Order: sequence, then C-alpha cells, then structure tokens
Amino acid sequence: MNSKPVYQLSARQILLLALATAMIAVGATALLYSLSYYWNGNGEFAATTFAETSASPAGISEPSQVSDEQNSIEVYKAMAPGVAFINTTSVRQSAWGDQEGRGSGSGSIIDADGHILTNNHVVENAQTMTVSFGGEKTYTARKIGGDPDTDLAVIKIDPQPGMAIIPLGDSDRLIVGQKVLAIGNPFGLDRTLTTGVISGLQRPIRARNGRPIDAAIQTDASINPGNSGGPLLDKFGKMIGINSQILSPAGGSVGVGFAVPVNTAKRVIPQLIQYGEVRRPKLGATLPSVQDLKRQGYRMPVEQGLFIYQVAPGGPAATAGLRGLSSDGSIGDIIVSADGQPMKDLDDLYRLLDKKQFGETIQIEVYRDGKNMTVPVKLAPISTSGTRTRRLQE
Repeated sequence: MNSKPVYQLSARQILLLALATAMIAVGATALLYSLSYYWNGNGEFAATTFAETSASPAGISEPSQVSDEQNSIEVYKAMAPGVAFINTTSVRQSAWGDQEGRGSGSGSIIDADGHILTNNHVVENAQTMTVSFGGEKTYTARKIGGDPDTDLAVIKIDPQPGMAIIPLGDSDRLIVGQKVLAIGNPFGLDRTLTTGVISGLQRPIRARNGRPIDAAIQTDASINPGNSGGPLLDKFGKMIGINSQILSPAGGSVGVGFAVPVNTAKRVIPQLIQYGEVRRPKLGATLPSVQDLKRQGYRMPVEQGLFIYQVAPGGPAATAGLRGLSSDGSIGDIIVSADGQPMKDLDDLYRLLDKKQFGETIQIEVYRDGKNMTVPVKLAPISTSGTRTRRLQE
C-alpha cells in the first residue's frame, strides 16, 4: 500500500513562513489602497483627491468643548479663505446688437490643484470668469465641466500656495435640527456667514432643465442670490451641501433654502474633471408617460407607465428588442416597472438610472400584446444626437 509523505515544518521554517505571509499581507493592503484611487476600467487615475478626514480641520475645536458662538467664529475663520467669489461675463446677441451680461456666485476649493466646486447655473453661459478670495486680487478661471442634471460644475484656477481647501463631509448621516453654516457672496457681499439648522431632508427639487435632484437639504440659514454654489457646512467645518436654491415668492430669503447633498457632488466631480460632463446610462427611447397621454385624451391599455414612442437605433432599448410605435400605428411597448420599481413617469426612471453604471443589466417589465413580460436591458453608452424631444429622451 502506497502512502503519501507527510511534511513536517521545523520551528525555523514556521517562523520564516509567518514573516513571508505578513509581508504578502502588507503588500496586498498597499495594492488595495492604491487601487482605491483607480477610477474606472479605462486605466486612468482619478484627477482629484478629496479632502476627507475624520478629524475636524485645523483651527476648529471640538464643538462640544466651546460655546456655539466660538464654534461659528472658528468655522468661519478656518473655512472662509477657501470660499471663492465667482464673477462671470457673457455676451448675447439681440436685435440691438451684442449685450454683455454679468453674474456672480460662490464656490469652494476642493483640492490643491485649484478645482472649485460651484453650481452649473452660475457658470454655464460664461465667456469669462474671475475668482477672488476676499481681497482685491483676482484669478482667471476656466470651466472644467458642468452637469445640468444636478446643477453642479467644476471650474479651475492655477494652483496657489497656501490655498484653503474645504473638506467634504457625509450628507447621508445628517439629521434634522443639527447646526449648519453657509458662507457665500450674497448680493456681492463677499464671504458672508449665515447660520441655521437643517430644516428637512430628502426634499425633491428640480434643476433648471427640469430634472429632479433627489434628497436635497432644506435649511433656514439665510441664502440669497450670490450664495449659489457656496458651501453649506456642519459644525466641524465640513461641506455637507452646495447651496443652490431658495423658495421665495418675493425673490429674497424667507428661511427656506435648499442645498445639493455633498454625496451627490462626490459622485459627479470625478467625471466632470475627467470628461467635462457626467456620462449616465440611458435606455435610448422617447418615453411619454401614460398619464400624460391619457390627459391628452388618448386611451391607454394600462393605468400608468412609460409608453415607448420611439427607440434610438443601436441603443440599449433597441438592442434588447423593446418596441416603439410602428409605422402602421400599432402600439409599442409600455414600461410598467424596472428592477421591480414602478415607472409612473420619467422621474422614476431618472432615479433608477442615476444609480446604475454602464455594463449593468436592468430588468424591464413591459406591457406587450395584452400581457406583461420582462426584458433584460444591458446599459451601454449611446449618442443622443438627433433626438426629437430632449426632455423625453432616456
């Protein structure tokens, strides 16, 4: 009977093996740490490293150890130097010739490379931009990228020695009632501080192009024209939101302001810096809602959903076999749900697709020929040029 040898290790061999294992573990940890900065499958590293730490920025005491007044003073002193005063000029043509327009807003330095986070509506039509930080000296800025869907943009100045960087916090851990501070340039009054609390969370607001911005932060900290793009800070001096909108019948602050959550910004900033835009998955279809069509007098076979009017050739919807309205007038598919979520209108689809990546497959439930069926759709980049109705193109 043959037997296999049993190997026995000496104490010296065991010690050497333990040391080798430890070194491998350290190397693997270092590799994983490096790969955490690896941005995507294109083999390119992220263009920016956010200032995110668990500790409070220098100069800000533990809030529980100082008075509320002292905390406000410390946060302002530490963070105000990193808040940019953005001035823009634009030229538009009219029947009376070229007319120059001027605008202003706020922004936050987010890295040592001179990238500044602001609102897209502050800079979207600007031909020239200058930035200042509370003094007479100005810096020429250029737009790196903008995302109308979240109303966020990144501009850039040449790096300057000693730039104050606004650290990014975590907007998913906010609670109603906690203290917030806003620093901005309302009505051209540079580096103005206002304070308040978080008045509400998960507020639905809309960007100027009509797209929903989910989970907005509501605050009673005074926000006025010129505050747009500036940081909403917590008591530790970390940015938790980007001040963007006010609700006001008269156009002034009435204590109802809204900020885009900083975690939304974290998702879009790397793409804005790398591509100049945010590349989101789309189905490649024109999708009026069933409810809108019914209000226009059309009779529909289902109560709610998204009617596929047209599919873009080569897009994910067409590739998956989803059907639009045929040339003989036969009704196309109606999307009832996606990944188990009901699709009542385009907002529901936007919310779903904003959480998806290219290459993922979603399960689309459609109403077709009198019955429901599920169609897997793989999300892939598409061109949206030549679409008839941009608002309905997804």
